[in-house]
Amino acid sequence: MAILSIIACRMLEDELAYVLSRDTDLHEMIVVDNRECLGLLRKLRMQGCIPRMLPLDRISKILEDEKKQLLPEILNSFFKIHFFEKQHQKVTVIVNVLKRGLHADNDLLKSEVYKNIKEMSGFSDGILIFYGTCGHSLKNLENEFKGCTFYFLKDNRGETVEDCISVALGGNDEYARTLMNCKDVGTIFLTPMWASGWKEIFHENSFSSSAVDKDDLKRYGRAAKINIGLSFDPDFTDNVRRFADFFNMKIIELHGSLKIADQSYKDSKKGVVKK
Repeated sequence: MAILSIIACRMLEDELAYVLSRDTDLHEMIVVDNRECLGLLRKLRMQGCIPRMLPLDRISKILEDEKKQLLPEILNSFFKIHFFEKQHQKVTVIVNVLKRGLHADNDLLKSEVYKNIKEMSGFSDGILIFYGTCGHSLKNLENEFKGCTFYFLKDNRGETVEDCISVALGGNDEYARTLMNCKDVGTIFLTPMWASGWKEIFHENSFSSSAVDKDDLKRYGRAAKINIGLSFDPDFTDNVRRFADFFNMKIIELHGSLKIADQSYKDSKKGVVKK
């Protein structure tokens, strides 16, 4: 049985809930019990998906104990080759959601992600980093954790996506094209998670270390509502309107995509099974 761990930005909570709730072939889903997981849990439960909750510091011991209990059953069934192969290919997914807004400070983002990799790598066959490059703060992961197999959110060219907006739009090329199309008027891109938390995010960042500060926002003319086809947040439209009204922006709508999250998740599952 393979174990895939996911270290995820809360800004990608919707995409994560989507791919996890659609996966009916898991051995088990475990969500790390912390304050940041509450939104993900609510969305999973909306889809009828009830994961097990465990504190991060207990997961390794619990997995080891369960493996010992399962071993006699596997050995007794070994002569049934088809049964053994089918059970062996099942995947346990362990999801650890980190605080949104970490991307505003590259050093803090790197520190938090690295800390959680160190805690999870010991029981993981691979770790899916559910982040973009985010200022390239995570670019040396594979060099700094040589014994750990990593998977990333990649577009159809095999490039790790820039950030959560690139994920929502379908990849770096589509992101670049969209930016070019919007170059005449400054545009802020809003996913449901951005729209629901912009006051919190900017308050925490005090605007000073964010990619766009408070004065810059006043010079932007458009708020782009990215529809990725999910309905987890019924207040999405209202949240975008409040943001646009606050900064006196015009609202435009863009069609998004879930293909980056979906394909990257599937690829990481295949990777840990093959490993």
